[in-house]
Amino acid sequence: MSGLRQQCLWEKVTTSQILNGALSSHIKADVCIIGGGITGLSAALHLLEAGKTVALLEAYEVGHGGSGRNVGLVNAGNWIPPDDVENTLGAQYGKRLNKVLGEAPSKVFSAIKKYNIDCQARNDGTLHMAHNASGLADLRSREEQWRRRGADVELLTGTRCEEYCGTDKITGALLDRRAGTINPMGYTKGLAKAVNDLGAQLFQHSPVNSLKKQADGWLVQTERGSVTTEKVIISTGAYTEGEWTKLQQNFFRGYYYQVASVPLEGAVADSILRHGQGSWDTRTVLSSIRRDDQGRLLLGSLGRADNKPDWFVRSWADRIQRHYFPKLGKVEWEVQWTGCIDFTPDHLMRLFEPAQGLIAVAGYNGRGNTTGTVIGQAMADYLLNDKPDDLPMPFSPMINLRSAGARSFFYEAGFSLYHAGQCLRVIL
Repeated sequence: MSGLRQQCLWEKVTTSQILNGALSSHIKADVCIIGGGITGLSAALHLLEAGKTVALLEAYEVGHGGSGRNVGLVNAGNWIPPDDVENTLGAQYGKRLNKVLGEAPSKVFSAIKKYNIDCQARNDGTLHMAHNASGLADLRSREEQWRRRGADVELLTGTRCEEYCGTDKITGALLDRRAGTINPMGYTKGLAKAVNDLGAQLFQHSPVNSLKKQADGWLVQTERGSVTTEKVIISTGAYTEGEWTKLQQNFFRGYYYQVASVPLEGAVADSILRHGQGSWDTRTVLSSIRRDDQGRLLLGSLGRADNKPDWFVRSWADRIQRHYFPKLGKVEWEVQWTGCIDFTPDHLMRLFEPAQGLIAVAGYNGRGNTTGTVIGQAMADYLLNDKPDDLPMPFSPMINLRSAGARSFFYEAGFSLYHAGQCLRVIL
């Protein structure tokens, strides 16, 4: 049996490279963006197209964080149902955010087409799969809520559900035709290439170690260089590091791991998600399931795999695969990787404006591909037009979520115990 490598599949299969080096001098720009993920790159594109000069600083490499390591679902909406969004934010902003994120998949696929990005893009929808009666009831409620808002969603049951999902272990699945799947690393690097082509000053391996307000703007410093700028966007999300920002006090970190098989062939493999959707189930500690364009089966769940032995990760993947797709028989698992998610207690993101000319975002709660794309544009529009009422949601005050570290620890401990129970066939 070959070893299960710790390597992100999306990095393995993405051929385009971003070769930009580190910042090593003092430069000037209209806007400095900290964080080279989907949000920062989307903001950069819209600022550049509006004629602004942009410096973008990435601490590692483009795609290193959640933007390149996620499942690759192009989801519509928030993690929580649309009625809950409006109850939390109020009718005005709740309706606006539901509309913006409901239309977000179309923005992603439009960007892919506009910038000619090679990222395995499929606009065939997603499937939210009910694993039991309570899960089915939740999906019926979500279907009703989204249909009331004009969304193209449909709850599949019976033979149609089994046909779409490829398993008889699911009682129903909410098909969201607005959505789809991508290779997120390919998408992120494609956005970066477009940013380069438009003339941005993009620097990798350039972590920020100081952010200082000046009379005429901001000074952003790295180890070997600095940027003088009028305005700053912080879009580092769950990968925010350093004492220079309090952004990381406004969310708690969670993790998500994935396991990918070798490419699979044959009628049984072809029956799994045969219409090209990506999926996830309604378990509290959910499992995600999708295929890539080479026929691999990708399974994922909340928690970390990078700190667990191979036998544990294999046992978990075997358990999920044999439950949902027993006819596949023995599957060879090829790679596994872990990414980080910025969670908020109410599962809604936050926009911040802690000082004039400085804006930030955090708390995508695992919905970064679509949310990052549209929020990056919204942040750029705000810096261009200074109209806060046009933002998808109001700015929030910066806080200190004192329990963030404890939440992360206990969530991870709970996920690990749950997965151990799955491996031991105590629970599923």
